[in-house]
Amino acid sequence: MNRAFSIATWTIAILYIAVNLLGRTWLIPANLNAPLSSLLPMAFALIHGWKQYGWRSILVFAVICLIVSNAFENLSILTGFPFGHYHYSDNFGQKLFLVPLLIGPAYLGMGYLSWTVARLILGDRRPGGDRLVALPVLASFLMVSWDLTFDPVASTIGQNWIWHDGGEYFGVPVSNFLGWYLTVYVFFQLFSLYQSRVPTAGRPAASVPMPEPMFWWPALVMYAATSLRAVMTFFLLPPGPATVTDQAGVIWKVTALYGVCALTAIFTMGAFSVLAVLRLTEQSRT
Repeated sequence: MNRAFSIATWTIAILYIAVNLLGRTWLIPANLNAPLSSLLPMAFALIHGWKQYGWRSILVFAVICLIVSNAFENLSILTGFPFGHYHYSDNFGQKLFLVPLLIGPAYLGMGYLSWTVARLILGDRRPGGDRLVALPVLASFLMVSWDLTFDPVASTIGQNWIWHDGGEYFGVPVSNFLGWYLTVYVFFQLFSLYQSRVPTAGRPAASVPMPEPMFWWPALVMYAATSLRAVMTFFLLPPGPATVTDQAGVIWKVTALYGVCALTAIFTMGAFSVLAVLRLTEQSRT
């Protein structure tokens, strides 16, 4: 594997781990936390994706992801479909239409990590046959798992976005997660269809070799590190009120919100990460 590529991807991965581990401490200023959490995975996706697919394909992935995610987010803010009725506060700064500019890079970065880890789990060379749908389906579960680990804290406590009617999942409606799954599945499926039609030097899909094991580790480490934010936040609970009230008037214990996000991170993203590690170690032995 190219040395410069390896240095670049591992540098981004290490910085991202630091952000997730230290994001609740004074070592990383609060105003840099959200930008770093969004832009580092995006930078990783472009570099790692270039190596895996080439510039044209990773740019296609980026364009599809950014257009689909922004369209569905704006649609839901205006109509309530597919996520539910909500709006973004000014915590994330400038917006593209009704959605903060940082949201698109977050979809792109985590979308690529989820796609790559799903591809590793399936042992897929490239989309084709039943994998044409299986890969987007699995990648969507990996992506939605991420939202389960932060939405109650970011919305019900942090008020980064406001759910107008509260919701069943600690102030977040169930429709949000169904809408997330629909949104990410659409852009994963579109990219899967595109990628299945990209010629690979005249070779059939089944003959295209998987990248070497070391190629996968930075992406897998970054996906796993994302779950650490919820766990570390739980153990480094910031001072504040004991309860919070959502827009429906329901009172939630703050410790319960942090706790459920941490547990969800361990048993969803953590489980996917363990499965990917097992797949990778198996691949390394062959």
